Amino acid sequence: MRPKIYLFGDSITEESFSPGGWGSSLSHHFARTADVMLRGYSGYNTRWALKVKERVFPAAESGDAPVAVTVFFGANDAAVPDRCSGFQHVPLDEYKQNLHDIVAFLKRTGNLRSDGSSQPYSKDPYINNLSGLPERTNESAGRYAKQCLAAAAECGVPVIDLWTKMQQSPGWQKAYLRDGLHLTGDGNKVVFEEVIGQLQEGGISLETLPADLPLWAEIDPNDPLKCFEK
Repeated sequence: MRPKIYLFGDSITEESFSPGGWGSSLSHHFARTADVMLRGYSGYNTRWALKVKERVFPAAESGDAPVAVTVFFGANDAAVPDRCSGFQHVPLDEYKQNLHDIVAFLKRTGNLRSDGSSQPYSKDPYINNLSGLPERTNESAGRYAKQCLAAAAECGVPVIDLWTKMQQSPGWQKAYLRDGLHLTGDGNKVVFEEVIGQLQEGGISLETLPADLPLWAEIDPNDPLKCFEK
């Protein structure tokens, strides 16, 4: 069986299998070596993620644990509490504890590694907001990003600081976010490159994962069936 990489998160993860998305790029990258499993849930926060975690991740059987899991929540937790999407808001301290609990669950059930991802988002255009005020702010997202980094350090798992990474580029708001919340093509490239880099640091790459069945170049043209006898 091919090893599995799970992507667990909100709409940024759910949309990642769209054409040019970071998830579909991962799936293409590992096409012959690993199965990339999409578990993205639009609108979800860490509180809701904890409620459904057993349905998303059944206890791993021996030898069937994923080689990596990305945990990508925070944009909805960081929603401004007194506005239309306030029902998605999760207080900062609870957000951090929820990340701890998600990582602990993954370790306890044999779902092994976890990469936390902090994220930069400013507002959600999909809420009927008559006030015209942003549902999310970059400043709020920054506070949640810091808690994500802290939780990852305390849990001893790798983390990708997208909030800082993206803002290092001039005009990042329009270059990387198409609506203040979801990723553009260039934004997806940034996430893909960061995830690939983190996986490589953890020893997960095309060089370390064996190909599924013999590669074309390994098939002897004089005796094509021989390689399938191994």
